[in-house]
Amino acid sequence: MQATRILPDLQASLLCEDIRQEASGNLILVGVIGYINVPQVPAMALKLCVLNRWTAGIGNFTETVKMIAPDGKTVLRENKTKIGLPTPNHHFTSATVFSQPKFETAGVYYFEIYVEDMLKIRYPVPVSLVNPPAGAAPAESGVSQS
Repeated sequence: MQATRILPDLQASLLCEDIRQEASGNLILVGVIGYINVPQVPAMALKLCVLNRWTAGIGNFTETVKMIAPDGKTVLRENKTKIGLPTPNHHFTSATVFSQPKFETAGVYYFEIYVEDMLKIRYPVPVSLVNPPAGAAPAESGVSQS
C-alpha cells in the first residue's frame, strides 16, 4: 500500500537578515541571527527572514511561521505558506519575510514553525539593550530605533 500523505520533517529553520538567490539557484543567507542587540526600545528591524527546509513527506501542506512576543503568547507576526512534496526524496525550501518587525521591549522573542497546525520547532531570539562604547559611532545594522 502506497502512502498518499506523510507529514514532512523540518530539516532546518534559520532566522537571518536576508535571503538571496544565486544564478545557479542556490540560496545565500545573509546575517544568520541568534540574538539581536539594540541601543534602546522600541526598535525596528528592516526585515527578518525565516528559511525553512522540509523533507521526507508526501503531499500538500500548510506551513505557519509565527513571531511571538516575550510574554510567550502574543503573536506579533504570522505567515502561512503552501508547501508540496511529491515523494519523500524531495525537499521544499520556504522563505518567510517579516518587513519592519518592531521590538517594543527587550526580552526573549520566539519563532514557531508549524506544519498543519502541528508545532515542529520553537526557538528563542533574545533582544538585549546594549550601550555602544563611549565615543563610538553608531554601528550600521539592520535594526533601527523607532
